[in-house]
Order: sequence, then structure tokens, then C-alpha cells
Amino acid sequence: MLDLLHTFLTVHRAGTMTRAAETLGLSQPTVTAQLRTLESRIGQPLFVRGARGVTPTAAADDLARRLDGPMDVLAGVAASLAGAGNAAGRTLHLGGPAELVSARVLPALAGVIAGGTDVRVRLGLADDLLGELSDGRLDLVVSAIRPRRAGLHAEPLCDEEFVLVAAPGVGTSDLLAYAEELPIIRRWWRHVLGTPPPRRAVLVVPDLRALRAAAVAGIGATVLPRYLVEDELRSGTLVEVRPTDDPPINTLYLATRAAARDEPHLRAARTALLAAGREW
Repeated sequence: MLDLLHTFLTVHRAGTMTRAAETLGLSQPTVTAQLRTLESRIGQPLFVRGARGVTPTAAADDLARRLDGPMDVLAGVAASLAGAGNAAGRTLHLGGPAELVSARVLPALAGVIAGGTDVRVRLGLADDLLGELSDGRLDLVVSAIRPRRAGLHAEPLCDEEFVLVAAPGVGTSDLLAYAEELPIIRRWWRHVLGTPPPRRAVLVVPDLRALRAAAVAGIGATVLPRYLVEDELRSGTLVEVRPTDDPPINTLYLATRAAARDEPHLRAARTALLAAGREW
């Protein structure tokens, strides 16, 4: 019965039979058969099958809420026994934004990797990565949003401060943005100046490092996390435009599955990142 409940909860979190089968290491027909067995035993359907996945019934949502904590605790106990209390020889599946992972997270994990923990990294947007964390494909996610999903635990890692920068002598008439909607620029403009940004971007590229390079080249002005432009500000290749004592701040979080957060390899990574985050 526990195997059937585990399969059910994985499908509920994954949203598709295919993704759940990949997470469980089972074939899709096996997952389907286990769900049908569970539905037969409890006497009611749990999912409505559709072309794009499965939709849980009210009974399924109720069952998932009751299983979220207990099943994760069991999984955590099993994993800790398998790990024999040692982080060495384990693989950490890590997710986060490309720029922060490259500039800060991976250097902070150097000691963890040297201690015998392999690391596999997925780069992407917070919502997508938190979904993969929830259904077991990731172990640890650095997230720019606080996760609200059942079964996940979040702790503050650090605050990132945003600054408006440009090459010396370059004004703000030409803007460089992460997306057409100017999300980061719009936030800075409203927070600091109390108005929306005045114009569209001359360059849009979904990579903060590319925006930094474009700003250094004198193409225009952009808003970036201070950590990403510290060297350029020190060297003078970029200057802060409109310095303020009250810049917009974004809190970053470390997210794990609640029951797995104290597994040895996760505990070692969390400890290293939280220690480094105090200096960021």
C-alpha cells in the first residue's frame, strides 16, 4: 500500500504520468496500473486523464494533503539510512538562476565538491525549478521567490540589491532589459523615482551577464544586482546612475523538500551556502 501511495503522490506533484514515471524510475504502464489499483481499493477516481496530463479530483487533493508530510518523512528516513550519515559519494541536484549560480553559488560549494559530493546543476526560472524540487528531480533550489508549495522548506539566503548602471558618459535614454516588459528596470524606476520607465528597451536579452557586457560596451543603461557589477564599478568601466540610499532589494531563498533537508549531502551544501550568504 505504501508503494501505491508513493506513486500517487508523485503523480499528483508531477502533473503527468510521464514525468512521474521518470521520477520513480518506473514505466508509464506500471504507474498507470498502480494508480488504478489504488483507485480500486479506495473506491473512487483520483485523476481525470487528459491530453496534457492528469487533473486531480477533490478526493486526490484531500489525500495528497494528508500524505505530504508523512510520505516525505519516510523518504527522508530511507535516504538518510542509505547515506549512512556521510555526504561523500552522494549527488546533489541543484537548481537556480544562471547568473547567481555562476558567480556565487558554485564557488561557495567548492569545499562540498572537494569533500566527495557530486553536483548536477539545472539553470532556469524559479517556478519551473521549484516544480522539479517538489516532484523530486532536484534536491536544492536557490529561488528568487519564497516557495509556497506543500512539502517544501525555505530559508533566507541573502538579499540582492539592484543598481542602475551605465558606462561613463552614457545616459539613460537607451535602456537594456531582461524582458520586453522591463521587469527589473520597471521595479527600480518605480521604487526609486516613483514613475514607470519612460521608454522601451533598445536591447532585450534574458541574461544579466549579457546586459552587463552591453552596458560596458556603452550601448545603454540597465538595472543589475550589485554583486554582478562590483568589479566594473570598482574599475570604473561602469558607473552607478542615480545612487540611492534606498535601492530595491530582493530576498533569495534556499528551498528543499522539508523531510530531506537534513540528509548529509544537503546539510553540507546548505551549511556552506548559508555561511557564504552572510558575506554576500
